[in-house]
Amino acid sequence: MAVPAHDERDWEFAKQFGLPIVEVLEGGNVEEAAYTEDGLHVNSDFLNGLNKEEAIAKIVAWLEEKGFGQEKITYRLRDWLFSRQRYWGEPIPIIHWEDGTSTAVPESELPLVLPVTKDIRPSGTGESPLANLTDWLEVTREDGVKGRRETNTMPQWAGSSWYYLRYIDPHNTEKLADEDLLKQWLPVDIYVGGAEHAVLHLLYARFWHKFLYDLGVVPTKEPFQKLFNQGMILGTSYRDHRGALVATDKVEKRDGSFFHMETGEELEQAPAKMSKSLKNVVNPDDVVEQYGADTLRVYEMFMGPLDASIAWSEEGLEGSRKFLDRVYRLITSKEIVAENNGALDKVYNETVKSVTEQIESMKFNTAIAQLMVFVNAANKEDKLYVDYAKGFVQLIAPFAPHLAEELWQTVAETGESISYVAWPTWDESKLIEDEIEIVVQIKGKVRAKLMVAKDLSREELQEVALADEKVKAEIDGKEIVKVIAVPNKLVNIVVK
Repeated sequence: MAVPAHDERDWEFAKQFGLPIVEVLEGGNVEEAAYTEDGLHVNSDFLNGLNKEEAIAKIVAWLEEKGFGQEKITYRLRDWLFSRQRYWGEPIPIIHWEDGTSTAVPESELPLVLPVTKDIRPSGTGESPLANLTDWLEVTREDGVKGRRETNTMPQWAGSSWYYLRYIDPHNTEKLADEDLLKQWLPVDIYVGGAEHAVLHLLYARFWHKFLYDLGVVPTKEPFQKLFNQGMILGTSYRDHRGALVATDKVEKRDGSFFHMETGEELEQAPAKMSKSLKNVVNPDDVVEQYGADTLRVYEMFMGPLDASIAWSEEGLEGSRKFLDRVYRLITSKEIVAENNGALDKVYNETVKSVTEQIESMKFNTAIAQLMVFVNAANKEDKLYVDYAKGFVQLIAPFAPHLAEELWQTVAETGESISYVAWPTWDESKLIEDEIEIVVQIKGKVRAKLMVAKDLSREELQEVALADEKVKAEIDGKEIVKVIAVPNKLVNIVVK
């Protein structure tokens, strides 16, 4: 840019080395910080008074008029370098002959695999380490002409462009995958990956797939039916008055606020992408060591919507651990019984239905929230029906598999792993509300809310309302003119 007034990095450079900072766009105070928004040009000769878009168009026209240049559209799409000068990667099946020709390795010799060796060291020529392995490198044609295999290897994204196809039939030694299996499993139902993959990996994978489709190798035109971009877990960071991020090792906490250790400036705590430079990276190995893998899983799934970027929180991690502790105590301390008293029928079936649907919708945070609802309800009861205990353990297994497996062996007593047990189902009839809340109005104002049996008749509803102690106190000494009862909704009492 070289315009420090309107570029943050150039502004900091100019400030540090005492370079002049000339305002070009109105709208900010360039003595305090770079102004990076749009505005009207100043100090710009015949461009004064124009915004960015207008100024660009005018300067391009001026350059063309003077013969100094012409407008040209530059596309960001570029050829991507495919070869790598390293051992690890798919070998490129090309042989370069001493007569100056190059040919592909015969199909009968495919796939070309890397030579097994412990001698992986730089070639000294700029070629990959494969250039050192002469037994693999050098070949001789039937007519006696000598040749060298291509020493460059494919980049890692070459293999990642078709691995999902091999998953379908990984042990097939005759072909990529069986045609019937490809028809059965393709296309991929859902692909979960970061947004950054959409530009590179998924672009290549789709190109690879369409190429294979044109060859008749795969039966579908498209590789993936749906793409879901997960969010990012952000780290704790700090910003100064300019908005610049400050590394955590340069921050100290005093009296509940955060300050720059070198300048003394008070800083604003703000989440930002984890990075080594900001010293805010959370090592998952450390979390697993302290809290366990299940706690980490539950916390990550409970942080919020899967596609949202959310800041890491030690308090949230503690909360997830406490929840799993409650789950453990519920199953191991509560009396598990073979008879169902019906107290948990509704909340259990609601939980099975909700968790099942939320997992399918990838709303894992709300699924875990419903599991918490069940734990709260179950803890209010003296006993826990064994089938509900089993079903609950199955529901929590996707989020806390280690804990679930241990608890399953406690409640199931079959020796069979929870991984091989059918997913629980819910009874729709148990979800029907037996009671409903109605309001009681006196002279148009709500005076009471009552829980009553569902679908009471008008007469029954009126009788229940008039028998309520609070309602009787409100109408005591007054003449009832009319009672209007609306089943499942309200009772309105008119008095004078």
